[in-house]
Amino acid sequence: MFTTREIVTERGILQYRRESLTGIRCRISPVRVERQIDAAPAMPSSRDGCPFCPGAIDTSTPTFEDGSRLRCGESVTFPNLYPFAGRHVVTVITPDHGPGRFDVRCLADAISGTAEALARSPGYASINWNHLPSAGASIVHPHLQGIADAEPTRLAELYISGGRCYLADHGRFYWDDLVERERCSERFLFEDEIFWSANPVPLGEREVRGILPISTLDELEPYVEPLAGGILRVVDFYRSLGTHAFNASIFFDAPGKAVQGLRVFCSIIARLNPNTFSMCDSAFMERLHLEPIILTLPEDLGALFRARK
Repeated sequence: MFTTREIVTERGILQYRRESLTGIRCRISPVRVERQIDAAPAMPSSRDGCPFCPGAIDTSTPTFEDGSRLRCGESVTFPNLYPFAGRHVVTVITPDHGPGRFDVRCLADAISGTAEALARSPGYASINWNHLPSAGASIVHPHLQGIADAEPTRLAELYISGGRCYLADHGRFYWDDLVERERCSERFLFEDEIFWSANPVPLGEREVRGILPISTLDELEPYVEPLAGGILRVVDFYRSLGTHAFNASIFFDAPGKAVQGLRVFCSIIARLNPNTFSMCDSAFMERLHLEPIILTLPEDLGALFRARK
């Protein structure tokens, strides 16, 4: 499923990894963790002027064409004021501006509300979460973003085209074979209705992926609660390692398409904590070369997860 080329430097090992299906590459340099650039978080806490807090959300956020906002439990979904997709919605997860811990029911409701809003548009959908400014959040108050377009984003496109070829060549779904392989690996984390493991060729630090046994958004409903629970289990794991910021994306195939070999999957990566130096973990390799530099070996992430149960 992936290849590894390892060299030994004066400071330790350096691995070049490549995912066989997509050609995605990364470099893993465990020695770089010794830089200790991820300090204790300088958490932004002011609620002043927050458009997502109670008392402001109903006057400062836009509405759908019929003048409504979509409410599911405590969550509120509405169009993004500055869209970058054909369909782009925002879901405020909870009225709490800075929850110490997230509730599974609240996140499940937010995912359901986002999915309902995206279901109104055909195309390739994803549900996304930038948590805290160092992970790209322009508003601190926890919120999801849902997008849908006629064409898939680049990562989804790579898996759709690669999965189609894999199915034609092997007569099996790539994702089913991947789960079977990873279930026996050091990278395996846990499994219920959804399979979770450290991605062997990470797109970001400590990447964890959840793989669902479905393909499209309209199949999601029975898996919303276990998906929310799995995401929060990974988030709690990150926090136990001292990381508070993260990105998450849930990818879906388009409805009504012929079988393309894509399973719904959720990708979560850890990001540097908010800090006073505006330091982040994305530089020229990540943004311009599309080849992220990773500090943690995926196999070590599995061991860390099992050690903290």
